Amino acid sequence: MSAPAHILGRDAVKRAFDIAVAACALVLGAPVFLTVFLLVRARLGSPAIFIQDRPGKGGRIFRIYKFRTLTDARDQGGALLPDAARMTSFGRCLRATSLDELPELWNVLKGDMSLVGPRPLLVQYLPLYSPEQARRHEVRPGITGWAQINGRNATSWEERFRLDVWYVDNRSFKLDLKILLATFAKVARSEGIAAEGAATMPPFTGTGPR
Repeated sequence: MSAPAHILGRDAVKRAFDIAVAACALVLGAPVFLTVFLLVRARLGSPAIFIQDRPGKGGRIFRIYKFRTLTDARDQGGALLPDAARMTSFGRCLRATSLDELPELWNVLKGDMSLVGPRPLLVQYLPLYSPEQARRHEVRPGITGWAQINGRNATSWEERFRLDVWYVDNRSFKLDLKILLATFAKVARSEGIAAEGAATMPPFTGTGPR
């Protein structure tokens, strides 16, 4: 069964907007992109681009691109140290300003992601979602989203997923513009970068019986 015409039209407008903004940002922002790339290589090591599999729309796996924000510091046994031990002031600055997200514009251009949508999380979380939480995969994941402007990483997992599903049910071009504008304000104030008492968001371990 095909989607109603108004939904197809809305999605087409959203996709056209994504392509236009991502393409312009990649071209106009090339000097910033190159500068951050060189700084990451010098301060955090190589590779400067962090690549990882993430689930997208419909749970389809794609490769996400970000600037790395953690070092490769390891213990005597060769295991990576916890995130807090590998996070430097430079990496924290990248996350606070969301400069680490710049390479995701390429994911947007490719169609893996949108500018706005639920954040793409780890593949290993897929079997842990409740049916309601899994609805976050009904749309393309985004660089920013409704949950990001309503707490970012400082909210609980359950609240983040509730906000993600709310976006799925209420998405519109007007709402996307509102989220984009609010995101710039959030980044400027460096709000909600991490959960309280943690360098990054704690792992999701599920929400009980499903």
